[in-house]
Amino acid sequence: MKRLARIATAPAAMPPAIPTEAAIWASLRQYAEDARGAFAPATERALRGDVAAFTAWCAQEGHQAMPASPGTVAAFVDAMAVSKAPATVRRYISSVATFHRAAGVANPCEAQAVKLALKRMHNAKGRAQQQASPLNEGAVRKLLDARGSGSRRGNPLLDLRNRALLVVGYVTLCRRGELVALQFADLKVEADGFGTILIRRSKTDQEGRGAVVPIPADAMQHLLKWTTAAGIKDGPLFRAVRHGGSIGGALDPGAVARVFKAMASAAKLPPGKDGKPLRISAHSTRVGSAQDMLKYRETLAAIMVSGRWQSPEMVGRYVKEQAARDSAANRIAAAREPF
Repeated sequence: MKRLARIATAPAAMPPAIPTEAAIWASLRQYAEDARGAFAPATERALRGDVAAFTAWCAQEGHQAMPASPGTVAAFVDAMAVSKAPATVRRYISSVATFHRAAGVANPCEAQAVKLALKRMHNAKGRAQQQASPLNEGAVRKLLDARGSGSRRGNPLLDLRNRALLVVGYVTLCRRGELVALQFADLKVEADGFGTILIRRSKTDQEGRGAVVPIPADAMQHLLKWTTAAGIKDGPLFRAVRHGGSIGGALDPGAVARVFKAMASAAKLPPGKDGKPLRISAHSTRVGSAQDMLKYRETLAAIMVSGRWQSPEMVGRYVKEQAARDSAANRIAAAREPF
């Protein structure tokens, strides 16, 4: 009993001291140095942008951003959920958590208040993300048939580049960063026109093990027309094309979506099934190709390998509508007598 009494009356442990502002900045500088080259450029840009959005909101609302309290982060979630997609808000919170861990302070994102704010957002808006409209086989043909699609008048090199970009994006299921990073030296073409290209690094291959993907002969024809006309014999496959027709440096990742949107506009693609304008993005060829693979009865495992996905979750999101049409219930309905 005496021992229990001593424990009960012992002074409570002092909470850990919050690092000084100088110590926090020193930790952040050290983290930036240690992390240099450890993440893909797109990941680094997203982290910087997310942290900037959080600190700007804190400054506007009069909150302390570093270290932030759980209540501040929860209020940030509530505020962002009004206009941002749930996936964007979740990414913000992941970046804020990384920001605090790098600074060597307690991570407020692990608090119950933040988890409840995220749950509140999901209950209100759901977890479904707006998906890019697919550029599937039929749409790709329409874009290719639209003469001069996406090109500036008097600059046919743009048309050749855009057509090659479209078909290579479709057959390789490349993400935009992978697409613009493709190198001429990694392109192999066989006598029958079939070829392969090495994807040196990707979102799911940060260490650069590399993946060799096929480029069928029909797509290879478009690619070789572009590289021959542009005089590309080394370096990036896809380049900027200047007004005078001269060839510039590697295409910016952000240009991929602009090219696909311009081509879709030139082809006058109709609205989606819901009657709303299509959401064409750099991912549209990736979505469309995955859906077509399912249409041609490819297995989920084969689609995952082709798209270099590590889990079936994202593939399932891309092909969920196509999967419903190809489901057992729908196949049986087609075979049986109508009700």
